[in-house]
Amino acid sequence: SYGEIKKNNDREDWQASLKLFKAACLNMKDAGVEGVILCANTMHVIARELEEQTGMPLIHIATATAAEIEKQKLRKVALIGTRFTMQKDFFKERLRDRGIETIIPNPEEQDYLHHTIFEEFGRDIFRPETKKKYLELMGELASRGAEGIILGCTEIPMLLGQKDFALPLFDTTRIHARAAVDFALS
Repeated sequence: SYGEIKKNNDREDWQASLKLFKAACLNMKDAGVEGVILCANTMHVIARELEEQTGMPLIHIATATAAEIEKQKLRKVALIGTRFTMQKDFFKERLRDRGIETIIPNPEEQDYLHHTIFEEFGRDIFRPETKKKYLELMGELASRGAEGIILGCTEIPMLLGQKDFALPLFDTTRIHARAAVDFALS
């Protein structure tokens, strides 16, 4: 359940979440499912192990996002999302493998983003002042050289979109969904 996974995330007990996801994937594999999509950026922290332990192909959100960034020929992007998505290497490493540099907000900004994702967006609260702060933060990342911004959390696109910002925005939810459809149709 989401509650159990959230508790695991809060404790950074990725192995407990891996165990839950692995059991679910193996049940789906037995039912004939041919691939896995983890519908949350943060949960990709366990993606490599999950793919290895289940033997099922996993459509990785960062790989799909990197491909979209490459299409626009960008070399330096900012990543915003939960603290885990920004700090851990699972997303940045996939970009780095494609020659894409990733910058992240400073620790105080990371705390703000993490807090608003769980305490506002997760409670269906989308305030104009939060949107304003996000846009200011994204502007700061642009001033540090970001050529685009990865919206690395499923809820951020409910707050703002491409019409709100001049640089290219990469909505990982939308990108990931397209990659899953492409996989299913291949």
